[in-house]
Amino acid sequence: AKGAAQMFRSLHMKLVLIMVLLTVSLMMVVGVFLMNAVVRFYLDDFNQRMRDMFSSENREFYEDLTSPYEGEENGVNGLEDVLRANMGELGVDGLTRNYFILDATTGAYLAGSDDELGETLNKSPNVLSAIRTGEPASGSDITADYMDVAIPITRGDVTYIIQIYDNRQSASQLNSALFTLILQSLIFGLISSVLLSFLLAKTMITPIERLTDGARRVAAGDFSRKLEVGSKDEIGILTATFNSMARQLQATIREAENERNKLDTLFLHMTDGVVAFSRNGTVIQKNPAAEDMLGRVIDESVTYADLFADAAPITEVLSLEQPAYLDRERTAGNRTLELLMAPFDQERDEGGVLVVIHDVTTQRRNEEMRREFVANVSHELRTPLTNIRSYAETLADGAGDIPLEMEKNFLGVILNESDRMTHIVQDLLTLSRFDSGRSELKLEKFPFGAAVRDIYNAVLMEAQRHGHTLTMDLPDQLPDIVADRDRVLQVMMNVVSNAIKYTPDGGAIQISAGRNELRVWMEVTDNGIGIPAQDRPRIFERFYRVDKARSRESGGTGLGLSIAKEIVDRHEGIIALVDRPGPGTTIRIELPIEGPAHGK
Repeated sequence: AKGAAQMFRSLHMKLVLIMVLLTVSLMMVVGVFLMNAVVRFYLDDFNQRMRDMFSSENREFYEDLTSPYEGEENGVNGLEDVLRANMGELGVDGLTRNYFILDATTGAYLAGSDDELGETLNKSPNVLSAIRTGEPASGSDITADYMDVAIPITRGDVTYIIQIYDNRQSASQLNSALFTLILQSLIFGLISSVLLSFLLAKTMITPIERLTDGARRVAAGDFSRKLEVGSKDEIGILTATFNSMARQLQATIREAENERNKLDTLFLHMTDGVVAFSRNGTVIQKNPAAEDMLGRVIDESVTYADLFADAAPITEVLSLEQPAYLDRERTAGNRTLELLMAPFDQERDEGGVLVVIHDVTTQRRNEEMRREFVANVSHELRTPLTNIRSYAETLADGAGDIPLEMEKNFLGVILNESDRMTHIVQDLLTLSRFDSGRSELKLEKFPFGAAVRDIYNAVLMEAQRHGHTLTMDLPDQLPDIVADRDRVLQVMMNVVSNAIKYTPDGGAIQISAGRNELRVWMEVTDNGIGIPAQDRPRIFERFYRVDKARSRESGGTGLGLSIAKEIVDRHEGIIALVDRPGPGTTIRIELPIEGPAHGK
């Protein structure tokens, strides 16, 4: 039953049924029209013949009806003789058509071609009209089962009514034959229409079925097959339009997939964390960066309240009007996180809350370092300025009273403090040029071993002045490197000078160098007091000193290792403390042999 219902709901069967209904309707209309036309023809022919026979223009017949014979005793007999003589012209056969002579006053039957019928026949509307008006009456109802005319005739001094009555048997027989013919034609037409409608439906349905199959493939994502355009009619135009739509849809889907892949890749690998929540607080989407920043796994069981209820209730975020958002900050472990919270798709129930997590730990640390840097610069410059002012005021106040030797000492202090300020300013300018990128490296090729020997020779006397034992351990062959020679020597000198300055007198300092695959290295080792563990991560920060008092006494600015690290970093090298047992410090410098572009 279900299959039959689906079959009759198909376009194929609908077209067949339409053709059948059209054929049946057409044959019915034609049949009714023909049958009515036959009845109308018989009726018109009957009335026309009666008018022609009983009109005054048919003088001979009219005189025969109205003029009695000589010696005629009964006018009924005379009328009957005339009518019997003209039965052929009147079409009276005694079976389907008869004549009756009726009394003009009462309509009583007097004589006729069928006495039995005449005596039982009811008075027709035409007979009653002729009795009432005395005029001929020929009106007949097309739906009646008979037709008649009633003509008043005066014969002699007596008026009679002649009724010609036809039972329409001929018309009925013809209609029956016509109905049989129409029924046969209808059956043949139905068979023909069914066959033709099947062929027509097949012609129309086949391309539509191809379109349907193509639409299913496109809906399933298969764009490999193109529909053939077999005609130039509306279905052909529809097929061509469908092919064009499929191509456009394929291009659009491909573009959307590319964009989605880009967004997925960006979402997965972006450094900022993103977590999306539905309106009820369940997690819709998250990326690995969010889990890493928050330090926990975010699965389906985690809700907004578990993660960010302390920052802002979800109802508060949902009540915002775009583009408004909430900016919150929180800590997670040793990280400082900035939370940007905003609603999305507020007009739909599918909307929710989007939280973007930005790691501002470095930013906050840099801000703190900038504040500390400014404070250090202020402090470093204030100390020599204070000393210079103090000694200058002393010289000014005691001009002429201060012994010459003391004046020389005071002036020496002023010069030393000026030199110290000059070193600080020069180091600051160097770092500023590095930070702004204006300090370009002057790369050249030079022997690395010779540079190490030059540093050794340059500091040998200074080391001996402090009673240090300075040794050098170099292999026989060290390669030439591509680097900025002056900057590399500046780094080496800074590291070796620090070892000499901060090692108590009588210490041991060793300079060693070598090659490691694509890099050369240099290590400076001393046996001093070393660097405490808590200070090791910060020794390359600007103005940071482990022993602040001794550093200032020796003229240090606290910027030397910062500058050294900037230079090494720009060479794509490494400068770092080496962990080793025992007292003392070891600093290692590594530089790429082929220059900065080959440091990895």
